[in-house]
Formats: sequence, C-alpha cells, structure tokens
Amino acid sequence: MFQLEWYRIFLHTARRGNLTKAAQDLHITQPSVSYAVKQMEAELGLKLFHRRNKGVELTEEGRVLQQYVEQSFSLLDAAQRHLHDLKQLTEGEVRIGASDSLIKFLLLPQLNAFHSQHPGIRIRLTPGKTPEIARKLKEGLIDLAIVRLPMEDPMLSVQKLAELEDCFVVGGAYRELEDRILTVQELAELPMLSHSPGSSTRIFVERWFAASGLSISPDIELGSIDLLTEFARLGYGVAFVPRPFVEEELRSGQLVELRPDTALPSRSIGMAIRSDTPLSIAAEQFVRMLQSGDGT
Repeated sequence: MFQLEWYRIFLHTARRGNLTKAAQDLHITQPSVSYAVKQMEAELGLKLFHRRNKGVELTEEGRVLQQYVEQSFSLLDAAQRHLHDLKQLTEGEVRIGASDSLIKFLLLPQLNAFHSQHPGIRIRLTPGKTPEIARKLKEGLIDLAIVRLPMEDPMLSVQKLAELEDCFVVGGAYRELEDRILTVQELAELPMLSHSPGSSTRIFVERWFAASGLSISPDIELGSIDLLTEFARLGYGVAFVPRPFVEEELRSGQLVELRPDTALPSRSIGMAIRSDTPLSIAAEQFVRMLQSGDGT
C-alpha cells in the first residue's frame, strides 16, 4: 500500500537527482530513501529512476509521475496555507439568517465591528421570517440565526440576546388618539397594518388580541418594518412595531404611539445554532462577539 511519505521522498530524489542529498533534505538516512524508491517501483511495476554513477535520473515514467506529485504537493501546501488563514481569521465565511429589520437594527453594529476586526472574512446574510430562517439553519444552509423567541427545537441551541418592547403606532391623521387610553376593542377597530401571515410578529399580535376574545383582519399586509412604519406615517392605519425601531419617528412627531389599556408583554430576540454541528472558526468568533455584546 502506498504511503504519502514515499511520494515526498520520490519528489526530493527527483529534484536533487541524488539519494544521499534527498536524504539530507528530509533528515533521514540514505537507505531509507533507497528503500522507499524501491517499494514505489515494486508497487507500480515500473522503473522510476535510472541509476547512474553520480546519482539517479528520472525515467520517462518517473517524469510523468513527478508532474502529478508536484501538483499534488502544491495543492496540499495551498490547503495548509488556507487552513492557517482560517485559523488566523484572515479568511473564512459566516452565514447568518435574520429578518431585514433585525439585520438593520440589531445586527448591523455587530457586523460593522466584526468586519472591522476581520475584513478578510466574508459575511453572507440570508433574510427571512423566523420559521424559514430556523428551517435553513437545521438544513445547514446558514451557521446561525437571529430569531424571535420563544423558540423550542431539539436540534437547536438557543440563547437570548436582547429584549424588545413593541408598540402600536399611527401617523398624524390619528393624532387625536395620542392622549387617550384605548381598549383592545378600539384598537381592533382601527385599520390594521400587519406583517404577512406566518411571521412570528403576526402570530404574536394575533394571540394578544385573541387573549381579549378578538380577532384581527389586517387591511394591508407588508413584509418589513420599514414599510409598516412608512404606511403608518402616511395615515393608512395602525402598525405594530418594536419601539426601538421607530424612536426617531416618535421623537420627531412623524408617528404617534397609541396606548392600549392592556399591557403588551416584551419579546425577546435570540441567537440559534445547531446543537449537533460544530461551528467554523469564523462563525464561532462571531458568536462569541454576539454573546459578549461587543460592537454595540
């Protein structure tokens, strides 16, 4: 059976044209070089070297083999350099899944800090709703997911990162409601702007209304917080959004926060990774940054 070391010995012998010099390069004995060459020739059933008085010379078959061995060791050397770069975080890739809003408002400071420290690492962002992001994580298409909690899945390890408070907001067209305490019924009767069905936020707000025995039928369904905010500002109705994402609009008066008589529970944002799959070095470094809160 062929051994990798035989090829290394063969290559040094071919380059040096001398068994003794090859042995010196490899820090082994000359008989060890001679034995390895003879074993290769016996296994291949071919002569690889012509024996000369002052050394050895490759046969035609030996020259053919050398070309392949040179390429193979060049690839191995390149692989070792690549692995070294991965270990030193000068190369690599981190694949992250999250909704557009979480990428913009939660992840961006972390991504900026990570990219500043490790500019050679590629960052691949996959936007989507929490359920589809979780599915892609379990399928191995991404390394980690930033998701709305709660999330329980035996395949995933989930850690809480932050807590967000939500609020109902409207534009100036509904400013007369700003100083009132609204019942859940009154809120439900307003034109509702909502996330698309199946999103964790849509499910959350539907359950909140259902706790008061009410159901909602949104007038407009939109796929992002930016769009919900804009449509609310233009007077299309009431939008349910995380308060930190609209603080500037609330301060400037472009949006008005409505106050329900039933408190809204806070929601948590978490990071999920697969329990059964080790992370790449780059992904592990990014996870540590998220856990420590660096970059915020």
